[in-house]
Amino acid sequence: MSKRPRRNHNPAFKAKVALAAVKGEKTLAELAQQYDVHPNLINQRRARLLEGAADVFGSEPVAAEAAVDVTVLHAKIGELTLANDFWPVRSVRQVCCRAQSDDRPWSCAAADGSGGQLGISRGSIYYKPRAVSAADLAIMRRIDELHLLYPFAGSRMLRDLLRQEGVAAGRLHVVKRMGLEALYRCPNTSKPAPEHKVYPYLLRNVAVIRPNQVWATDITYVPMARGFVYLVAIVDWFSRRVLAWRVSISLDAAFCIEALEEALARHGKPAIFNSDQGSQFTSSAFTAVLHREKIAISMDGKGRWPDNVFVERLWRSVKYEEVYLNAYASVPEARAGIGHYLGFYNAVRPHSALGGRTPDQIYLGQPLLAAA
Repeated sequence: MSKRPRRNHNPAFKAKVALAAVKGEKTLAELAQQYDVHPNLINQRRARLLEGAADVFGSEPVAAEAAVDVTVLHAKIGELTLANDFWPVRSVRQVCCRAQSDDRPWSCAAADGSGGQLGISRGSIYYKPRAVSAADLAIMRRIDELHLLYPFAGSRMLRDLLRQEGVAAGRLHVVKRMGLEALYRCPNTSKPAPEHKVYPYLLRNVAVIRPNQVWATDITYVPMARGFVYLVAIVDWFSRRVLAWRVSISLDAAFCIEALEEALARHGKPAIFNSDQGSQFTSSAFTAVLHREKIAISMDGKGRWPDNVFVERLWRSVKYEEVYLNAYASVPEARAGIGHYLGFYNAVRPHSALGGRTPDQIYLGQPLLAAA
């Protein structure tokens, strides 16, 4: 098969693709097929267009950079150079290999107190790994066979399949050890950014007794006939009312900020705003809006989906009662369908957790129609 030649798109074509992505009427998969461009490249061009849009109307003056202390930099360079020269990688390997071959722990005594330079743990030098038992090897071979037969099976299903064959194996003992994962469609919408600040969870043992006391947000993906889109919602914790929402073809912070600004403009502001640790919600652009309004920021613990359970319950309702019943053919169709359902969710759909009342009735303090 001949190698595909490298293509150099002109600026007009790049702008055309970026504008189509900003318009948001087609999914990234559809745009990629239409323009024969990788979805990641479309996302990058869309982001560049949005970042440079402000320059069209005149850029703001750039703040002067902080003065650099050359003396401190020279001291740091000297410290790192000394560490690299004193502990070369080759000598470290020789010392550790000699310690293992000669069985002389004292030959690694130089590592004492120098873990920062070596980048290794003293315990790892003395540790001798145990060989995998023959029984575990047999179980792992069978798990590999089952994984090829049923690639959709997760660790729990593999464990139960083994139990049906009379093999007692726990999920963590062998299944997780092999690093196998079930194959299913599940885009990760909560990827953290290591450089962003993470705030503590503020809702533990807090009684939520009124509307606008706590708001919560989250992002989910919405499958379509071709590709998928992302949905963000701002929810009032007390009444379960959806205060604002947005659909986007890309997973950036801009559509989350739009939904937050709309909720603040239409419904005031809460005392506490809760989210997960996704990079959209930990970004400085998103938290700056909350700081501007003097709203306390709360974030779920890592892997703690119950900390935001009311929004997770909303996603279940949206998907089972709307999304899975309608294979959206286009992004505008998805926006219209989701908007119609969320209107029904707020104003018409009774909630058992609310005593048969709707979120609108709780949020606006309306009585039941039967009692009116």
